[in-house]
Amino acid sequence: MALTREQIAQRVAQEVQDGFYVNLGIGIPTLVSNYIPDGIEVSLQSENGLLGMGRFPTEDEVDADMINAGKQTVTLNKGAAIFSSAESFAMIRGGHVDLTVLGAFEVDQQGDIASYMIPGKLIKGMGGAMDLVAGAENIICTMTHADRHGNSKLLPKCTLPLTGMACIHRIVTDLAYVEIHDGKFVLKERAPGVSVEEIVSKTAGEMVVEGDIPEMKLA
Repeated sequence: MALTREQIAQRVAQEVQDGFYVNLGIGIPTLVSNYIPDGIEVSLQSENGLLGMGRFPTEDEVDADMINAGKQTVTLNKGAAIFSSAESFAMIRGGHVDLTVLGAFEVDQQGDIASYMIPGKLIKGMGGAMDLVAGAENIICTMTHADRHGNSKLLPKCTLPLTGMACIHRIVTDLAYVEIHDGKFVLKERAPGVSVEEIVSKTAGEMVVEGDIPEMKLA
């Protein structure tokens, strides 16, 4: 069975390490804040000028003035800092973010990412994505494996305008955890109940399958 958006976020949260500064992009990435493992301390950064974001607020905690880059209301952890977006982007461009989690429309086997424009459709825009892919070395991309018409989003070459080139090395989709090595997709884990054959059939790019592929552990 394909993963839900929340389950994709759960899998990504397993990659967060103690002491990390983490930027969460708009969409599925924002859900990662709800699944940070117990016993570790991380600082979640938002390009609109927040460092130390917590989980999403309950109904009685909502503060309409406290929002992330996607204009969603958030909470702040003890010791959080609020500053200008210029300082936030200086942190990003200076390479001071340990992990970046981004959504995407397409990723190709060279590690290129297209995430901000679909010609003829109204999309919110670039946001901080171009700065993040340029300033970060550790990026995880989250996305559905295929679009609603069944067309693969993991391609030999991106067809949409690029956000960045050769910058993506890890992808978590609703079907699989995939890494990119030497210009190829490499299947590392599969969603519970999803077969290797289904994943390969829904991957337009070259997919390498080595040995038995384990199911993701989400708990």
